[in-house]
Amino acid sequence: MKLVIISGRSGSGKSTALQALEDVNFYCIDNLPAPLLPDLVNQILSDPDHPNQLAVSIDARNLHRNLKQFPEIYARLRETEQLDCEILYLDSSETTLLKRYSATRRKHPLSSDTQGLQQAISYEKKLLEPVSDLANIRIDTTRLSLYELRDSIKLRIAQRQEQELSLQFESFGYKHGIPLDVDFTFDVRCLPNPYWLPQLRGFSGQDKPVIEFLEQQPDVQAMLSDIIEFLAKWLPLFEKNNRSYISVGIGCTGGQHRSVFISERLAGHFRTTMDNVQIRHRELN
Repeated sequence: MKLVIISGRSGSGKSTALQALEDVNFYCIDNLPAPLLPDLVNQILSDPDHPNQLAVSIDARNLHRNLKQFPEIYARLRETEQLDCEILYLDSSETTLLKRYSATRRKHPLSSDTQGLQQAISYEKKLLEPVSDLANIRIDTTRLSLYELRDSIKLRIAQRQEQELSLQFESFGYKHGIPLDVDFTFDVRCLPNPYWLPQLRGFSGQDKPVIEFLEQQPDVQAMLSDIIEFLAKWLPLFEKNNRSYISVGIGCTGGQHRSVFISERLAGHFRTTMDNVQIRHRELN
């Protein structure tokens, strides 16, 4: 049975993630006390007609002592036969979480007369560290719409085959901030920039004029070769270590030209050897 534990700060999209998995036939439980998780798993596995996919949300609504016990609980779960476990952790920037709560006017579960919203959001991050430190899939929902998040959940979890490593390339612009959920980040701002050519400025790295320009640059080809060599060497070791998902960020200044081109080329290369390769252009989206 596949078990996905969903966690993250309030307002980061846990309910949306749970609903997305429910839509693809996961048996879903929200806000389960962490110490009950092993008993729940054992009870479900004892039923001959048990579901093959289970998703459970564990968050800061748990008792604080329960969250501190989570690493031990998770270690026991990983020893359970017939169980494949992974942890999905969602998060957003504190500014975004503040805006979301202000828009909905909901009460944060940790806010009180002595602790305001901003303090509660910061405190929640610390409380969830025992869970977040063990997460093998992370998604930064700061710039994702509800529909993009649902699609991302389905691609990274529901549509991935057992024991198959998923690889995502994400282009971004440094001037808009580094994504919070990437495992590796490659800075391509040293490469020739099409932005400074007026005839190319209005295009993106997906358009033929920019592609032709960058393909002619020796430094671009050398950078591509080095990144491919690095990933080809180390991805198999991550897969052997039971990593199910790797995200690679490719950043340039604005996230329009160089990072898009490099991400497209990398995705094209690794799709020849891997079944689950995804690509996202943050600034173009």
